[in-house]
Amino acid sequence: MRRLTALFLVLPLIAIFSSCAKAPTADPMTNGLLLSLAVLESGPSGPVPQPAQLGILTHDGNVWTYRFIEDEDSNVFHKAMVFAPTGGEATILSAGGTKAMIKLWNKDGSSSTLWEQDFGGKFSRMRDLEVGDVNGDGLADIVVATHDQGVVAVLYGDAAGGFAATELDAEPNTFVHEVELGDLNGDGVLEIYATPSLPNKLDGTPQPGFVTRYVPGADEGRVEVADLGDRHAKEILVDDVDGDGTDELYVSVEAVAGGRVEIMRFDADTGPAEGMLITSLGDTLTRFLTAGDVDGDGVKEMVAAANKSGLWLLRPGNDPRAEWSIESIDRNSGGFEHASILTDLDGDGVDELYVANDDDGEINRYVWVDGEPQRELLYTHPEGLSGFTWNIMPAPVALIPGS
Repeated sequence: MRRLTALFLVLPLIAIFSSCAKAPTADPMTNGLLLSLAVLESGPSGPVPQPAQLGILTHDGNVWTYRFIEDEDSNVFHKAMVFAPTGGEATILSAGGTKAMIKLWNKDGSSSTLWEQDFGGKFSRMRDLEVGDVNGDGLADIVVATHDQGVVAVLYGDAAGGFAATELDAEPNTFVHEVELGDLNGDGVLEIYATPSLPNKLDGTPQPGFVTRYVPGADEGRVEVADLGDRHAKEILVDDVDGDGTDELYVSVEAVAGGRVEIMRFDADTGPAEGMLITSLGDTLTRFLTAGDVDGDGVKEMVAAANKSGLWLLRPGNDPRAEWSIESIDRNSGGFEHASILTDLDGDGVDELYVANDDDGEINRYVWVDGEPQRELLYTHPEGLSGFTWNIMPAPVALIPGS
């Protein structure tokens, strides 16, 4: 199915919070940001979901410009990212909810649907997606996490550019918030990691959850690699943060029933109940972990974006399996999701941190100057943000609809 969506232009807004901040290039940036949004309006019986919005933020060499496209088929974009199908041209891939749809977006704002599904529960949402060759056939596949029947699925790519959906797992009354791909055991076969849990509870009652693994390329089904007891995770990161050449699994364990958020490390040989604590935060939620090199020294850092306590920079020490050093980036940034990403948009070889500070309706950029983070305000939603920013991803401007 193809459809043409409305394209909106919003006047650019820029403000610099520090004169020390790295000045943007005089040339237009070739990369921009995709912001996946759910927007709500007030109604007589409470908030009313509006059509899904995909925010687009680009820099023309002088100012940042924000616009968005809408998808009337869904009421939330959970993620949008660059996707290059095998043998095809790169485009923008999106995951939407209610309706649950995976779509490809073209430059003119039109879209085609790769997969649409009603999972049969209260909600049907495509909640997260990642791209990789998970069955080892040399073709790009799309891995999808969903609500609320616990479905973890793969859209297997074929040589003709088509896709066939296969459900790897399903469990009633289960939210899967995230999937990650990586290779923890170093055998060259991609593993899929996912975060099944009971539906969201924010009233302090326990919400049990696990981290599960699937390895289609090795014919391995569900294995529980992290048993979180009465707690759960909605955020995981698979990356080689310590630089030893092998990926690690990092799990942000929520504290909605009390205690502190704990970020745990799991290696290939770590038992499900033996995760290694690398840090804890005085917060209830931390729903974004992102890794990159903020100071250009060739060594990765991790940023944890917590709900109310702000943004935190984590660095592994001599023993990356022991507790890491931690320092505050900004205590005045927050949000239920607090979407964040480390990426090098300006192409100078050093990663910047981009953050949706939903509490203040802002999108901010942080660069490190002389070892200190400097904040730059890129955009403020004129009426504040009534809703949520679920994700931020980089994309070449040449691929972004309407650019």
